[in-house]
Parts: sequence; C-alpha cells; structure tokens
Amino acid sequence: MASDAIVVGSGVIGLTTAVLLAERGARVEVWTRETAAQTTSAVAGGLWWPYRIEPAGAVARWAAASLAVMTELARRPEETGVRRVDGTEAGTSASELGGWARQVPGLRDATPEETPRGWDRAVRARLPLVDMPAHLGYLQRRLGAAGGTVTLRPVNSLAEAGRAAPVVVNCSGLGAGHLAADPHVHPVQGQLVVVENPGVTEWFGAAADGRATDTLYLFPQPYGLVLGGTARPHVWDRVPSPAVAQTLIARCARVHPALTESRVLAHRVGLRPARHRVRLEAGRLPGGALVVHNYGHGGAGVTVSWGCAQEAVALALKGFKGFKGGG
Repeated sequence: MASDAIVVGSGVIGLTTAVLLAERGARVEVWTRETAAQTTSAVAGGLWWPYRIEPAGAVARWAAASLAVMTELARRPEETGVRRVDGTEAGTSASELGGWARQVPGLRDATPEETPRGWDRAVRARLPLVDMPAHLGYLQRRLGAAGGTVTLRPVNSLAEAGRAAPVVVNCSGLGAGHLAADPHVHPVQGQLVVVENPGVTEWFGAAADGRATDTLYLFPQPYGLVLGGTARPHVWDRVPSPAVAQTLIARCARVHPALTESRVLAHRVGLRPARHRVRLEAGRLPGGALVVHNYGHGGAGVTVSWGCAQEAVALALKGFKGFKGGG
C-alpha cells in the first residue's frame, strides 16, 4: 500500500507526529534506523518541564498544548505511561520561570517550610511525569491502531523518502545534521543513574545557571528512581562514566540521604538533539515532495511533543489535499 506520508525518526517527536497524521486519515509509515527503545527518548527522565529549548514564545505555546494532552493521558497511566506527580524545583521562583509557568495550574512559590535546605527559594507544581519506555510503547500501539506502520531501515537522504511519499516529516533529531545538512544540530550529552527507590514519591529538580553543564534531579518512576544528570554540549560519548555516576548519586543523596544505601539498577546515557532554536517549518525536496522539519528540541522533546506534532501536522495538511481536512 502506498504511503501518504513518511515520518523519519521513531523518538517521541516522530511517533507523536505520526500518530496525529494517521489519526487524521493519512497512510503513514515511520522510517527509522533504530527502534523506539534505542532512541534518546527512551533514556529521558520524562518530566514535563521546558529545558534547554528555544524560542521561548513558541515553546510556551507548544508546551501548553502538550500539557493539556498529557493531563488527559494521565487519567490512564497504566496504558499511557503518563502520571501527574507533585514535586519541587529549587533555586527559582514562579516569576523567574517565564510565560509558560503561568499556564500550569497550581504552580506556585514554595513556602519557607517547603523550601529544601540549601536553597533560598523554590516552586511547587503537579506535573506530568512520563515513563518513557512505556509511553513510546503506547504511541506505537496507537499508531498501529490508526493504520500506521514502523519500518526499520537506514535513511540516507530525505529525497529518498520523498520518492516514496508526497509528504515527508523530518523528525530525525541528531540525524538532521546530516539529512537536512544543518550545521546547527549538535548533541548535549546526558548521563543518569537508576537506583532502587528508598521511598521517594515526589519529583525534585534544582535550577542551574546558564553556564552549568550538570543538573540535579530525582524522578520516581515505576522501574526505579532516576537520578541526574549531566548536560554537556558537543559530547558524543554514549558510554556511562563510573566517576560521573558516583558524583550524581552523591549530589542527589544530599537531598535524600537514604540514596547512599540504594542499589544501582542501571546507568544510562543519551544525546539530546540540540539546536539554537527548534526547526519547525515546511519546504520542498528536489523531487517536489513536501518536507516538514520538526527537530532540534534539546532537552524538552517530551515537553513539547504534542504541541509540535500538532503544528507539524497542520503544515503537512496544507500541502497535501488527500488528508482529511487538508487543503
């Protein structure tokens, strides 16, 4: 069966975009060189929080749209992998967070009693926390139910995809550096550790200044407590560093001392697909196919996934009248 659209990439951005396209009636095929479980998305901590992503105005819009969808998905956590969890971001106040924070119901400054020791201010919020392996599985099932397919195959060029379908959506993340000949795409390495949870029920993060290459967060997931992390631009190494892991555990243990006794379950490294700003725009491939670029989401792919997918699909619909509602 011929495809109406090829989505390149099977991370959270690609799968979410493919789901929405398929549910609008398009015959969608995802082309990917790796399974969803092998993508950077599968390694992500999974908290909804705009982080290392620009431009601010568009991010606020995309994040708000995604928050609305994820709040609904959190009604079925066993199916979707999305839960709403209370937590604290230390080292910042509500007024410092930017316009997106005003769209989060219940986000507020912490009281002095709620502010963690070692910080002079913090905010409290109940946010979506996503079990990424489970969520990627949910997206794949939803795509299949809508008639979409996933094909494991290397993609050497976007023109190759354009010869197979009239619409190509480029959600290739770091691969866009090659596929879109984009010199602005670069990795930001993130290392984290998963340990047995000693009873932590809330997420925790600490704001870092713009020069910091390391962050501090704890995310309680069904599979363990995620401790992080690093944020090292232009580092391509995917091998976990034992020294870095010990530093992450020690840093998080200052927040929850019981972590010093927790058994390590896994070490993970992911490469965030960063860019000075997200590229979300349409163009034409040499053979005439419409291409919609949707990449460069840095450390906030899950946070903006649904909002960016909605806009990418709208661009695709304008260029292909065969879709429901297109034209």
